[in-house]
Amino acid sequence: MLVDVPARLARATGLSYLDLVRRRSPKAEFPVPDAVVLPADPAQVQAVIDVCVRHDVGIVPFGGGTSVVGGVAALRGAKTSVIALDLARLDELVSVDEVSRIAVLQAGVRGPDAERLLGAHGLTLGHIPQSFERATIGGFAATRSAGQAYSGYGRFEDMVTGVRLATPRGEWRLGVAPASAAGPDLRQLAVGSEGALGVITEVALRVRPAPKVRRYEGYAFEGWDAGVAAVRALAQEHALADVTRLSDVDEAGVSLALNAGLKTMALRRYLAARGVRKPCFLIVGWEGASTADIARRRRETVRLLRAAGAVRVGRALGESWRHGRFSGPRQRDALLDLGVCVETLETAAFWSTLDELRDSVRAALTASLGRSIVMCHVSHAYETGASLYFTVLTARDLGDPIGQWQRAKAAACEAISGLGTISHHHAVGVDHAPYLEAEIGRIGVDVLRAAKNAVDPTGILNPGKLTGTSARPE
Repeated sequence: MLVDVPARLARATGLSYLDLVRRRSPKAEFPVPDAVVLPADPAQVQAVIDVCVRHDVGIVPFGGGTSVVGGVAALRGAKTSVIALDLARLDELVSVDEVSRIAVLQAGVRGPDAERLLGAHGLTLGHIPQSFERATIGGFAATRSAGQAYSGYGRFEDMVTGVRLATPRGEWRLGVAPASAAGPDLRQLAVGSEGALGVITEVALRVRPAPKVRRYEGYAFEGWDAGVAAVRALAQEHALADVTRLSDVDEAGVSLALNAGLKTMALRRYLAARGVRKPCFLIVGWEGASTADIARRRRETVRLLRAAGAVRVGRALGESWRHGRFSGPRQRDALLDLGVCVETLETAAFWSTLDELRDSVRAALTASLGRSIVMCHVSHAYETGASLYFTVLTARDLGDPIGQWQRAKAAACEAISGLGTISHHHAVGVDHAPYLEAEIGRIGVDVLRAAKNAVDPTGILNPGKLTGTSARPE
């Protein structure tokens, strides 16, 4: 057990803009756990929970600490004390079933380590979100994470074949077959439970042969509408690449300005000559066993893109994105040093309301923040709809930086509510709890609270998260 201040502070927050601002301010106040406990295996996790039940101590599970919605905030609710339960020592590959292609990984394994451990068996999980470098297997499961190569490998919940949890009622194991009609799929209750229904200690996952060849390339469209129509066609014709990512005009412009590896002026002239003066960039990428495999899958994608009026930019744009896809957090730190408020938010909606959702969120953010840059991209596409990911930059209000973003985020959430989901892959945490009932209904909230009461009757697990009672801003 660790009780020193640095150890406790290190597990007190996630990585949202507000988290970083609070950490940078000597006057900011935020909840800090009373101690940090680092169990070494699932049995020890259960033992820690049993002790906390006896003494009514709150528990905040902590993985990579990458939450941007307050998911690891050390709230204590009605508890007099709370610990951070750091799962970093649960870092093993438990087993590999190469016949069924199922690997069991402990919850504290970080993304790069998961790929290294599986790579020794010639396998991959293929789950690469932007948080990949720090986030953990348990965190991916607890938040229903969605990786960038979602079309090829699936969202994280699609990969989960089994879950092992430690709960105040004892250990809970789920998943005995690839599919079952034995009632509702309780694995999917555990996946996305955000530490409120149990501490995930192991996850059984579908794995695939590690790719031997990768191909990433870029295309441009004249304007947002043309780009969205093309992505929708790819999704509905089952021709999505493993990675499919469409940037709007503002994001494309910023990308060009920041990308020293591209000959920007020459690229603009090339596009203008082909009728693209306000480009939206589409990144598409494939991963496979061979060049022939990728060529086969790429053929239909490219045919549809050409039919939609796409102008091929080339592999340099795609490779530039692939190699720089984890640079966002580091760029954010630099911008924070320069006095910039920079944050992201995401949502998803059906195709028929996607443009209305984008316009509403942009308008809400601009009205709240004033002069600002609001960028957007389609991060994930499905037959029926897509996810929108917004990045916001504005001058920081030095007098009230926290209130500045809280008001803007509340305005954006109000704009989202009724048009799309409050979260496509960032989860609920604290930030989105006030909007959960509007999405799942009072009955849905009651169902979650009933499940909470069944496994955690004294409410020690992640107090105030998911099933909490956060009030909606007026």
